Amino acid sequence: MIQITLPDGTQTHDAPVRGAEIAARSGDATADKALAIRTDGVLRDLNDLIEHDGRVEVVTRDHPEALELLRHDAAHVLAEAVKELYPDAQVTIGPTIENGFYYDFARETSFTPEDLVRIEERMREIVARDEPIERELWARDDAIRYFEAKGERYKAEIIAGIPATETLSVYRQGEFRDLCRGPHLTSTGKLGTAFKLLKVAGAYWRGDHRNPMLQRIYGTAWRDQAELDAHLHQLEEAEKRDHRKLSRDMDLFHFQEEAPGAVFWHPKGWTLFQTLIDYMRQRQARAGYVEINTPDIMDRSLWEQSGHWEKFGENMFTTEAKEKRVFALKPMNCPGGVQVYKQGIKSYRDLPLRIAEFGKVHRFEPSGALHGLMRVRAFTQDDAHIFCTEEQITQECRIVCQLILNIYRDFGFEDVRIKFSDRPAKRIGSDAIWTRSEAALKAAVDATGLSYTTNPGEGAFYGPKLEFVLRDAIGRDWQCGTLQVDLNLPERLGAFYIGPDGEKHSPVMLHRALFGSLERFTGILLEHYAGKLPLWLAPVQAVVATITSDGDSYASEVAGLLMAQGLRVETDLRNEKIGYKIREHSLAKVPVLLVVGKREAKEGTVSLRRIGRNDNETLTLREATVRLETEALRSTLAPVSFPNEGPSEDKERLTEAVAG
Repeated sequence: MIQITLPDGTQTHDAPVRGAEIAARSGDATADKALAIRTDGVLRDLNDLIEHDGRVEVVTRDHPEALELLRHDAAHVLAEAVKELYPDAQVTIGPTIENGFYYDFARETSFTPEDLVRIEERMREIVARDEPIERELWARDDAIRYFEAKGERYKAEIIAGIPATETLSVYRQGEFRDLCRGPHLTSTGKLGTAFKLLKVAGAYWRGDHRNPMLQRIYGTAWRDQAELDAHLHQLEEAEKRDHRKLSRDMDLFHFQEEAPGAVFWHPKGWTLFQTLIDYMRQRQARAGYVEINTPDIMDRSLWEQSGHWEKFGENMFTTEAKEKRVFALKPMNCPGGVQVYKQGIKSYRDLPLRIAEFGKVHRFEPSGALHGLMRVRAFTQDDAHIFCTEEQITQECRIVCQLILNIYRDFGFEDVRIKFSDRPAKRIGSDAIWTRSEAALKAAVDATGLSYTTNPGEGAFYGPKLEFVLRDAIGRDWQCGTLQVDLNLPERLGAFYIGPDGEKHSPVMLHRALFGSLERFTGILLEHYAGKLPLWLAPVQAVVATITSDGDSYASEVAGLLMAQGLRVETDLRNEKIGYKIREHSLAKVPVLLVVGKREAKEGTVSLRRIGRNDNETLTLREATVRLETEALRSTLAPVSFPNEGPSEDKERLTEAVAG
């Protein structure tokens, strides 16, 4: 007898039973909508045989895991369509990604936009055929021979890397077969037609630039047409807000092949970048941080001692100096921060010690993954490392959580989600230390009263972390800030403090970044505001433009007065029509345009025009100056709120630490 426990009841079967039968006995509607089953936490095909007692959940189209399943099948249907239309194409790898899927193909002829239309049409034909999708178990060597005979050398290479004794899972739909662990839908018809192919891009085989270049076809797939339409609308909005396009309009930065993944900042972009640093520097000073700076290049031995060489070495840039020593460009700031902490003996009375650093770090990212400011190889982190006792973890984590949320509010991000990420497979330290670290971080976030979700296995290699995910103006999520509890690194690098007992103890190290990468946060801000940054952030806050040359002298006087009040102002005295000047500065996203001419000079007024508005407001020069100065003096102290306030004395300490 097989006992099946479902969320809404139980089923008893007198023999092993397939998932489809369990779904059928759950009700006609469930059977019709069923896509897969989850047994004891594992997603499986409906045709899989359940041979023992267990918990089973029927996965329907509305289930949280349905999209992953649909997108997985969409990738296989894409590959089948390409093979039918272009038999010379070799299939390689085709996973799901956020909001969609892709498949990489090896083909001498480039795919064109017209090809994408043909491929998508063929995909719809395959869905209409409702081809059964069946799982077959093959011996490894049989699979190699099969794919080699088909001319699929990339697929054969993947299989050759699997142990010879392993039985492989191959899925068949129509005449198309693909190596895959599954699970899959029971037929292509269950995929539906809520999918669309988006673009073709280049990608190296296995992500290695030394390997052949492949062609990657991207697509998106959803439960129904309404979801697809909403996503396509979001993509249209995202294209309008692309920070790379905005940068050209606003003259902020550029990239070039001589320095892949590194930013060439222009004066206006660097002004914006420094405005973010100045803001964060003020915030951190008021919250009790001291600021340091550590070397960009350090000897290999330090990275070996910290564990980075073993666990993160593939992402590091290294160099061999003339004296034959091996150095690495730092991928993280934390080992350098520990070296500063170790200078001089620390007592428990010195803790917590909050040490901040705007550190430039370098990480090797595959060239195909680089994407403007969002994915670079050289970037600046607003890092901080808080050295404290285990008893201080909860309090310090509460302070950091509130500081992060207050800062995001200042930048217009009210919708922020928190994810708790626990131990990854690739890590340093004992399980006992990880258990203590995870328990301490979980207790800390619970003490804040903030809600969070769990992100299993996504912690840093040295400790568990909280990830702060903010949602932008068009509904996209961006993971920015992090908070990590580390009981490993201080001990590995010999950091200690003298406790009340007079003995040496290893401090806890809290790794904390608020913006995360300043480059990436800049890109997020540009896209969130579509380039129309708040006045306090805008690199050029106002332009004084003349109608005729009669106003040149007065325009310079107006600009000088505004600059004396700390505003970032430029003049436009060109011999161009005022309509042309307005359009040009609007394209450059200048928040305020002050138009002056002969009459304004005589009356001591300005005609003030805001970006995105067609009306002008006439003000005296004094009124305009006071108004813009007040607006530009952005307060960096948002109100501190505490979902779980605790004792009033505790709240007062938190308020002092967060707000200064």
